[in-house]
Amino acid sequence: MNDILEGLNNKQYEAVINTDGPCLIIAGAGSGKTKVLTHKIAYLLNEKDIKPWNILAITFTNKAATEMKTRVEGLVGNASNDMWMGTFHSICVKILRRFIDRIGYDTSFIIFDTSDQRTLIKECIKAQNLDEKLFADRAVLSEISNAKNEMLEPTQYALRTNGDYRKEQIAKVYSLYQQRLKENNAVDFDDIINLTIKILLENPDVLAYYCDKFKYVLVDEYQDTNKSQFTLLTMLASKYGNITVVGDNDQGIYSFRRS
Repeated sequence: MNDILEGLNNKQYEAVINTDGPCLIIAGAGSGKTKVLTHKIAYLLNEKDIKPWNILAITFTNKAATEMKTRVEGLVGNASNDMWMGTFHSICVKILRRFIDRIGYDTSFIIFDTSDQRTLIKECIKAQNLDEKLFADRAVLSEISNAKNEMLEPTQYALRTNGDYRKEQIAKVYSLYQQRLKENNAVDFDDIINLTIKILLENPDVLAYYCDKFKYVLVDEYQDTNKSQFTLLTMLASKYGNITVVGDNDQGIYSFRRS
């Protein structure tokens, strides 16, 4: 244990050993936020005797996830192989590969990249007889992505158009786009988290399984969470309430979330 806590300043030490209940850590760039997170994982494993498969550690980019895995492996060795560590999307894909059949997809679903999305959205715009100059595929995709980040399904988005002709047409494109994605057994990047939430909401047994599995949830760069990511975290940590989040509210791309 001494090796794990060695080199931590007083505030870092306090955050690492605070393992029960929610823990919000706000600190600036270069202050060792990721160090706190990785040392807390090691502390949970070595001092609190938590099993590695009962820990979920999430960050936002593949680069940050790789760095986290490397640091944790340096502290705890091969035990890190049994942990769930990765980006929001990589974690959700693991859940979808196992349970997406519960919502009408095959578990061999494919993930559309940006090129795939643009091709499909162009088809949907054309199918709605819309002027492609007025409804450029990039702009329409951006509007749909924003809707998905707010967890608005096509029908919910349509209800918010309020007589706005452009948004009314985008709502129709959005609906057709989702229909054709499903016909192709495909999801796009924004669907990954929302469909995971849908599975958890509609299948209490699946939610119970993951809530019981993840006794500790740790999140890096928490200031960047959007509505769907925040909702997912809230659900997964709902049983034990042991969630540690670290972030810098001066660097957030969304408003910093406090709860």
